[in-house]
Amino acid sequence: MSSLRLEVASGASAGRVFDAELDIVRIGRAPQNELVLSDALISSEHARIVSSADGFVLEDLGSTNGTWLLRAGEQHVLGEGRRAIALSPGDRLLLGGPEADGIELRVEFGPDTDTLEIALVRPLSELGKNAPLAAGDDRLQSLVQALREVVSHEGLSEVARGIADASLLLVPRATHATVVLRQEPESAQSNASGKSVGFVPVVTRVRGPSGPRAPEAAVRVTRSIVRKVISERAAVLAADAPSEAFSSESLLGASIRSTIGVPLWKDEAILGVLQLDNRDAPAMFEARDVDALGVLAVSASLAIANAELIQRLSLARAELKKENQYLRGRERARSAEVRIIGKSKAMAELFLQQLDKVADTRVSVLIEGETGVGKELVASSVHYRSKRKDKLFVAQNCAAFPENLLESELFGHKRGAFTGATDEKKGLFEIADGGTLFLDELGELPLSLQAKLLRALQEGEVRPIGATQSKQVNVRIVAATNKNLETEVKAGRFREDLYYRLKVFPLRVPPLRERRDDIAPLAVFFLDRYTREMGKSILGFAQETLEILSAYDFPGNVRELENEVQRLVIQADDGAFLTPELLSPRVRQIETVLLSAGAAKGSLKDMVDQVERHILIEALREHGNNKTAAAKTLGITREGLHKKLKQLGVG
Repeated sequence: MSSLRLEVASGASAGRVFDAELDIVRIGRAPQNELVLSDALISSEHARIVSSADGFVLEDLGSTNGTWLLRAGEQHVLGEGRRAIALSPGDRLLLGGPEADGIELRVEFGPDTDTLEIALVRPLSELGKNAPLAAGDDRLQSLVQALREVVSHEGLSEVARGIADASLLLVPRATHATVVLRQEPESAQSNASGKSVGFVPVVTRVRGPSGPRAPEAAVRVTRSIVRKVISERAAVLAADAPSEAFSSESLLGASIRSTIGVPLWKDEAILGVLQLDNRDAPAMFEARDVDALGVLAVSASLAIANAELIQRLSLARAELKKENQYLRGRERARSAEVRIIGKSKAMAELFLQQLDKVADTRVSVLIEGETGVGKELVASSVHYRSKRKDKLFVAQNCAAFPENLLESELFGHKRGAFTGATDEKKGLFEIADGGTLFLDELGELPLSLQAKLLRALQEGEVRPIGATQSKQVNVRIVAATNKNLETEVKAGRFREDLYYRLKVFPLRVPPLRERRDDIAPLAVFFLDRYTREMGKSILGFAQETLEILSAYDFPGNVRELENEVQRLVIQADDGAFLTPELLSPRVRQIETVLLSAGAAKGSLKDMVDQVERHILIEALREHGNNKTAAAKTLGITREGLHKKLKQLGVG
């Protein structure tokens, strides 16, 4: 089988030739790709080429601008319906656009660098049946020990490592053992045939003084052996032979380096290949080495199949658990949607003039407002008024986790990606795929995660921690903050590009002091909730109590009002009204202001006007009628003070 060569024919890297000596070649703008193309049309991780049993397969990784393949005058598009296609010599790849719009790569297959002579082929049907192991054979004890090593693990990576270690134990002449496993497609649509994209080395172990260990540098597998094992469905013993011809008999007797490839299988499917070789000194394996590994492969194949099944079940269980959690939350949010209390002019403007217009678009929404104004409730309203309402609404407080855990929560992680990552985990971006992800307290997001969030917004893809490739997601971002992000940008604590990407359509939720008409209805709503919850029968609010609540500024907004009403319900007796003396001292301070202002009983607006008039007059008197100084003390502009004085009729 030949090796792959890529020639960049256009774009910034035109003229560059890349000889693919790896089993996976990733192509994109990001520096971690094997073939880096800096052109703007190329996505961070645009495509990859995977070595397969029959050659090489091109796979689009959900690129923004697409991937095309030209072959014999025909054009093949890789996209939603088809993500992968087998490559042939002479193919032309167009990344980022069709014809002249894209970056062209020319595909050639060079001569294979592996010069191997096949010494022995043992069909799959014979593996495990011809092992010359008798009671006196030392290998019997080694085999038992090797089988124990294999079955003592559950996780796929641990099982693969156990198989490699067991094979080194069973074949003393071997110095290197590599397990190559089938690479599953990204989705059911990735490959029209339903076959795997390719076979990828997942673990290599080398013989050390105190036992098997990880290699200090990357170890290449002999790809021709892997292909031979897969194509012939057989165990293969081959030698690294010189150019002159050898017969199988002479190979078995020669003092040259050799390689064994043994299939791992389940029913008719090849799951992977176990490859052993000796790279330190000339050493030829024997037929009984192949047979001993065949016995090991029977149990190893079952262990791999079980580990893959356990991994799929664990992922499905975790996904179902999270989806169940969010489905329950969605129903609670749906029922809460009709309970957004707000009849004031400010709330009517928010919902009718702004929220309804943006709900059915795809743009990101930034909700601004003080703590406790109900930003999450507004975010859920954006979701449930949109076409995404049948998908998940997922909420995450960015201040609730430290940076490393928040990254895992949002983007997910692979098993073993960090200490404590015992299982693979889906991130909230994947869980919310097709729906809405609400990021509360966005101003607390660390700068390092801001970069990943920007990538998710721009490219529509996320990469779990420890993963080698990104995943496409279709998520609408609704974010909320109680900080001034423009100030945070100037201070260098928030990325400017992310700020403008999010602030496509800002929504400002007004604080309670700007919508005092909503305080009484909200108080009645919370009273009804907590009387039912506590099983109390309370007659309602005394008129004076509602007047004091409506005159209070509530710096904690709706959350503070809710807590105040809950405290009132706890203190009140059954069959009684909620009277002013039950209010907390901080709220009752407004009662003192009303008395000092000499506010006569009347409508709420009249009483508030009297209090404001009293405060303005006192401020002017205190500053000797200096309006600039009085305005500064009151925290308003001089023009604002003039407007208030005119509005209240103060000369």
